[in-house]
Amino acid sequence: MLMIRLKYHGALPFAREFGERLGDALKACGDVTPLLVPVPLAPSRLASRGFNQAWELARVASRRAHLPACVDALRRERTTAAQRRLSREERRRNLRGAFVASDRVRGRRIVLIDDVMTTGATCDAAAAALKRAGATHVLAAVVLRTPSTL
Repeated sequence: MLMIRLKYHGALPFAREFGERLGDALKACGDVTPLLVPVPLAPSRLASRGFNQAWELARVASRRAHLPACVDALRRERTTAAQRRLSREERRRNLRGAFVASDRVRGRRIVLIDDVMTTGATCDAAAAALKRAGATHVLAAVVLRTPSTL
C-alpha cells in the first residue's frame, strides 16, 4: 500500500524511507563501488507522474550508502504497455528491446534500482541492455518483491 501511494499518488516521503533502507542494505554489500542506475520510465509516464520512483529511491540510497548514481545511464528506447495485467511471457515480450544503456556503464559494476519486482522481466531486460553496453556485473536491488502468481 505504501509503494502504491508513492508510485501513483506522489507520496515522495516514502521514497526517502525506502531509499534509506536500500542504502543501508547496499552499504553492507562489500567494498566494490558500484554505480546505482534506476530503471527509467517512458517519457510519457514520467511526464504524467512527474517523477520516476526508481530515481527517487536511487538518489536517497546513493546518499545513504555514499555510492554514485546516474539517472541517464539507462533509458527507455520505446514506450511499453503497463506490466500490471500482463502474463510472464507477455511481460518479457513487452520489454524486448525497450532499454538502451550509455557508454558510461562500460567496465562498471551496476546496481539496478527499481521499486517492485514481480517476474523479473523489467530487471532482466534492463540488465541485458547494461551488459550489452559493457557493464561488467549487474545486480538488481528492489524495495518489494511480490509473490509471482504469473
